[in-house]
Amino acid sequence: MQNDPILQVLEACDQRRNARREFMRYAGGAAIATAGASVLAACSDSGGGFITPGPTPTPTPTATTALTDADVLNFALNLEYLEAQFYSFAATGAGLPNSSLSGTGTQGAVSGGRQVTFTDPLVARYAREIAADEIAHVNFLRTALGSAAVAQPAIDIGVTATSAFSNAARAAGLIGAGAAFDVYANDENFLLGAFIFEDVGVTAYKGAVGFVSNKTFLEAAAGIHAAEAYHAGLVRTVLYRKGVATPSLIDATEAISTARDSLDGSSDLDQGIRATGSGNATASNIVPTDGSGIAFSRTPGQVLNIVYLDRTAKTAGGFFPNGVNGTIRSSAAN
Repeated sequence: MQNDPILQVLEACDQRRNARREFMRYAGGAAIATAGASVLAACSDSGGGFITPGPTPTPTPTATTALTDADVLNFALNLEYLEAQFYSFAATGAGLPNSSLSGTGTQGAVSGGRQVTFTDPLVARYAREIAADEIAHVNFLRTALGSAAVAQPAIDIGVTATSAFSNAARAAGLIGAGAAFDVYANDENFLLGAFIFEDVGVTAYKGAVGFVSNKTFLEAAAGIHAAEAYHAGLVRTVLYRKGVATPSLIDATEAISTARDSLDGSSDLDQGIRATGSGNATASNIVPTDGSGIAFSRTPGQVLNIVYLDRTAKTAGGFFPNGVNGTIRSSAAN
């Protein structure tokens, strides 16, 4: 009974993202990878209001020999703080307890965050499950690192016109100049906020597992990577299904994906959820992979380009206004 509207929507979608199936490996990258208006304003996309960038320099590989397992896990911990706070506020209206935020480096506060009044009970349940997982990730990494664990840095998950979410949404063309993007306003905005983080998180842990030497830590990183992949697949699936009735949601994921691509280098790997093919050959795009069905990775610098909302080499910005704590702190120069 649902096939007709699904086909009508999906067959109407353009296929401009098909080329993003092409795989590119990042050899000689740094230890790991994960998830500003002025930054994203340098992006490029037809109709997206981005400025065409100049020639993109070849990224300088970051040396991995000086990085330890603790460096890698602490980089991941910064990102887990961000995700855990976002989901915790969205699902419950409260953030993490202060006992889960202390450590080395400067401890920062969370700006913004509030509970979403969900109208879809399934989305509410998904939000609570993901929140519990992300909080557990924070606590696990803090326990594994012990006294070496970094403190939570300052985090911006607010919804003012100048907040990180609003800057990202504006540069992706989702809102206009001076407008604010409220990720807590409804189910759909919440899902788009989750989409920003989850895809980046998967690429982070995909890159991390190759640079962790301790077997126990390696198994844990692989396990967290699997959990993040489940989260990302769930978020993409719900957006895809809701996009059947509201095609603008599919368009929004494409715009966010294009913005992420413009930040993390010259390659065009990131993918929204637009379907591929047509007619009886139409296939969903729930899992963003290469032609071999393999998820791609990001270097730490590329991850920080996205969460800092800046395509240049910076040590702070976007969702981390004062930067992250630990050894890995600088975004790449793209």
